[in-house]
Amino acid sequence: MENQNNVTEFVFMGLWGNKQMELLLFLLFLLCYLAILMGNFITLLTIIQSHLIEQPMYYFLCHLSLMDLCYTSTVVPRLIRDLGAARKNISYNNCMTQLFTAHLLAGVEIFILVSMALDRYVAIVKPLHYMVIMSRRRCNLLIFMAWGVGFWHSVALLLLVLNLPFCGPNQIDHYICDVKPLLKLVCRDIRVVNILVISNAGMVVVAVFLVLVASYILILYNLRAHSSVGRRKALSTCSSHVMVVILFFVPCIYIYVLPAGSENKDKEISVFYTVIAPLLNPLIYTLRNMEMRNAMWKVWSKMAHMKFR
Repeated sequence: MENQNNVTEFVFMGLWGNKQMELLLFLLFLLCYLAILMGNFITLLTIIQSHLIEQPMYYFLCHLSLMDLCYTSTVVPRLIRDLGAARKNISYNNCMTQLFTAHLLAGVEIFILVSMALDRYVAIVKPLHYMVIMSRRRCNLLIFMAWGVGFWHSVALLLLVLNLPFCGPNQIDHYICDVKPLLKLVCRDIRVVNILVISNAGMVVVAVFLVLVASYILILYNLRAHSSVGRRKALSTCSSHVMVVILFFVPCIYIYVLPAGSENKDKEISVFYTVIAPLLNPLIYTLRNMEMRNAMWKVWSKMAHMKFR
């Protein structure tokens, strides 16, 4: 029998069904989104307008801030709109577009974090060859690879979902179009599809996370040969990276390793990497980083001086 798709739109069930709670969340997420835009825009502008853009670590941080801006803009505005709407509906085509875009940008962000870990590893383990190994050409290549891997991952998931039949209920128990809540609406056996999704998303996230953990263990091991001042500076930088990695990867692992249909807190946990991580990233990388604070002061003082001159 051929697979049929009778669904032309989906309806989000949202985070909570309580109307009073949704009004409070509307204000909360609106403030969070404005803070994400402001924090990442300031980080982006500070790096571009200062000498920091010449350093590989800040070059990657610039791209990470751009990804945070783009990724949250594919998810949070619709979430805010739905929290204030009576009916939280989205067309089938828009749902597939959001699924593809969100996974593309998240995939790129994951491999930018890998590039940042590689940068710190080379800086600490091979400091004399750092600028040769982490040349701008290689940094551009790493960014290009991040987009390539992210595109492959999102296309594979999209093609998987497009071939599934939706012929009955259309209520998504989530606030975004993601692969796992969509699988719960499929009107056929999804055991094989579950394995493919876990292989494409879950196992990849786990493998990347383990690689990142291994790289930071090697960094800590090699720090023994550094002076106390060098150790302190390196640990300060690496601890910022570790905090960002944990905020992003641990919720992703929880969500994408478990099969669809299992009773878990997917939509609540996903708030960590869709809202909280992009909100905290600028604070983690600026408040804990003297170079960023100094560059921010110089750039924004110069801009204020030019404005009032």
